[in-house]
This record gives sequence, C-alpha cells and structure tokens, in this order.
Amino acid sequence: MDRFEAMRVFSRVVERRSFTLTAQDLGLPRSTVTEAVQQLEARLGVKLLQRTTRHVSPTLDGEAFHRRCLTILAQVEDAESAFRGGKPRGLLRVDVHGTLARHFVLPNLPAFLADYPDLRVHISESDRLVDLVREGVDCVLRVGELRDGEMVGRRMTLLEEATCASPGYLAQFGTPRTLEDLEGRHMVGFLSSVTGALIPLEFSIGGALRDITLPATVSVTAAESLVAAARQGLGLIQAPRYHLQADLASGALVEVLSDYPPSPTPVSLLYPRSRQLSPRVRVFIDWLSKVFSAAPAT
Repeated sequence: MDRFEAMRVFSRVVERRSFTLTAQDLGLPRSTVTEAVQQLEARLGVKLLQRTTRHVSPTLDGEAFHRRCLTILAQVEDAESAFRGGKPRGLLRVDVHGTLARHFVLPNLPAFLADYPDLRVHISESDRLVDLVREGVDCVLRVGELRDGEMVGRRMTLLEEATCASPGYLAQFGTPRTLEDLEGRHMVGFLSSVTGALIPLEFSIGGALRDITLPATVSVTAAESLVAAARQGLGLIQAPRYHLQADLASGALVEVLSDYPPSPTPVSLLYPRSRQLSPRVRVFIDWLSKVFSAAPAT
C-alpha cells in the first residue's frame, strides 16, 4: 500500500475509532488496515493510535498527523480532479432528513450521477444530531437553525410552513379564525430531536412571533407520522408546505390560520469545520443548491 493510501486508511480509523468499521467502509481486510497503520507508525517512529479491546483513539502525535493527512489528501484529490476534467470520484456519504431525501434529493439524483459517473452516493436518513467525523459521514442536510459551532453550514432554502388539520377534526372542534380560537383545541405533538421536548406551534402576528403549546394526546418524532396523525383527526399540526401539498389538494387536510403563518424553516447542508472541503462534497453542495433553487415555491 502506497503512502497516500495508508494516510487515507489511518484518517478513516481516526474518524471511525475502529479498525473493523474502517475495513468495512473501505472494502479492505481488517488485517490490511492494521498493517497500514503499523507501517505508518514504523516509518514515523511514533505511536499514532491508542488501542484497547473496545476503543481506538489517536495519541497527541496521531491527532497532529491526522490534521496534516486531511490537508494533504484534500490537496491530492484536488490535483487529481484537475487532470480528470474536474470530475471527482469515490464514495460520498450523506445523511439527510427522510422527507427531504424523498422530495428533493432522490428525484434529482440520476441527473447528478450522470454528471459525475465516478461518484457513488450512500444516503442515510435521520434528523438526529450526527457526529460526522466519528460516523464517517461527509455532510448532512438538516432542517432548522444551526447551533453546532463545529459545523460549517450553507443555507439551501427556506421552507414555507402551514397550519392544518383534518376536516373531521375541524367539524368536531370548529375552524379557528384567530389565535384566541385555539383555546380548547389539541395539537399533534412533535418532539425535538435535540431537546426531546414538544415543539410549540408558532404564529406570526403584528410582525412578532408567538409560540403556543396546545395539549397533545399523541406525540411523534417523525414528520410522516405527524402528517398521518393529523389525517386521522388527532389535532392541529404545522409542517412544511411541500410536505402537505398532496393532502391539501385532496382535501385530506385543510389549512387554517393562514393570516398567522409560522416563520419559514431554513434548510442547510453542514460539514465538519475541521475538514477541508473535498471535491465530492463541493460538487454535491453546488448541485443541491441548484436543486432547491429550481424547485417550486416550498
């Protein structure tokens, strides 16, 4: 194994904290991964990793060498791309909120892969906090305000939100016309993946935002379940309009309180501040930005 490949292997071990997971990621025998690290340590004359039966972590020398490896590998990848017509290659690992993946990413992915035929894309779905470095993910697409100082974020779009309920629920409890009419109503609770607490309904009134938390008999953690619960007449919900379009068009859900809209929700793509942006991630960000820009009003 040449020196650059050994650096790639070592960097993945540091990120994944595991020889076994690194071997799986790179499609190598575990013994090859172990040997590559041992050869690096022998060449440098320092111990790069602390190993126990359950854990692998970099030494101080290992952390310093890892930072230099990331810079060198990114520069090598940039240089190679320049002589391949600027086309990056390899595996791109992306973690995406599920509804965004199915509505925006997957329908447009064939065109992206046609432009970059040497790329392979692994998409995982979640809306939890992801340790990109530890889990070997290159970037994540997330909904909401950015709060992680370890991440660099690029805004992709703002999602317009709406408040709605099923016709059956409105027939039983009445259609609210003002915020005061929400007295005695219920909402389907949506639990924050960050805090675990119920996210209140949000309304714009007179240029200010007002949060209102209604009683919730049912609470969920997934957007699909939130909309499905509303269809069943379990309460009021707020969700991105793109996610509600089919139900609003069919009459399965009815928009209410449109004079008091929630603030739009930002969607951003994030990657680790500690990593130099790779050509794979760079072209994915540029492509995804165009996808959201070309999408109908969201």
